Amino acid sequence: MQAKVSFTQKVKEELTKLPFSDEHLRALLSAFIRINGSLSYSEGTSRVILKTENAKIAKFIYHAIDRLYGIVPRFGYSKTMNFKRRLTYSVIVNEGEYLIGDLEIDFLDGKIAKNIVRNDDMISGYIGGAFLASGSVNTPKNSNYHLEVSLNNENYAKWFSKLLLKYKGTEFTPKIIKRRNAYIVYLKKSQQVVDFLSMMGATNATLEFENIRIDREFSSIGNRLQNLDSANYSKITSASSKQIEDIQIIDKALGINNVQNEKQKELMKIRLEHDDYSLQELANELSERIGEPVSKSNINHLFRAIHEKAERYKGAVK
Repeated sequence: MQAKVSFTQKVKEELTKLPFSDEHLRALLSAFIRINGSLSYSEGTSRVILKTENAKIAKFIYHAIDRLYGIVPRFGYSKTMNFKRRLTYSVIVNEGEYLIGDLEIDFLDGKIAKNIVRNDDMISGYIGGAFLASGSVNTPKNSNYHLEVSLNNENYAKWFSKLLLKYKGTEFTPKIIKRRNAYIVYLKKSQQVVDFLSMMGATNATLEFENIRIDREFSSIGNRLQNLDSANYSKITSASSKQIEDIQIIDKALGINNVQNEKQKELMKIRLEHDDYSLQELANELSERIGEPVSKSNINHLFRAIHEKAERYKGAVK
């Protein structure tokens, strides 16, 4: 049985298929290596080791380094022996110091180099690289909208949040929380999640998210309207019962046809004929019968007068 693909995985795999420019890809690599990479030395040689549990992301990073630097990385994997038995893929790059220097990565400092994010395209690339490295987003089927990127440095998390604010045409309000040894930059508002996905270039994921979100909101509106209709109907039914009770008292004591006020007399007849009519429907019907406009407020006033008349006759009716 094929494993179900999460929405996060869909987003990440869509990003690996996009036709990025070189500067966009450079910014993406800078973020990915800063978050998921480590620098090691062995026998006088520096190496950058990148790890991910997604084979498609590993392949994408492998080809990105080859494309930008002409360096062919080594590729490997290892299997964890816990109950999940996950594979971890490694992309190992020689000339690590050169790569780190060119991408202006500092594993200790939290600052993000200006040259790496000097325009919107590079900001988009950097944020996309961070999401590939440690991002996740709830499925849009879940009304608890949540997108996050996990970072290992508080200062870096603050710089990353500021970077989101610099992207033109969006209004992000990122929050930061500490979770175990990580600092989580997250968004909770649905429109901001959509803007984040769109900013990275994940068009298909954005459309899927929007379609599901809109369907849910329409369904929610429909449920609210249905509940409102039910409440209004109950209210109409309750009011109608009291009005009919007043009319029956007047009819027994006096007779509806003997009521002198023409509007009251016609309204009482209409209410007995249509116990489910709303005030507006009663106003429309009465307007037609007497040949002059009658408003909802007029109907309310007439029913108050009918009620007062019924109260006067109540003692005489057994």
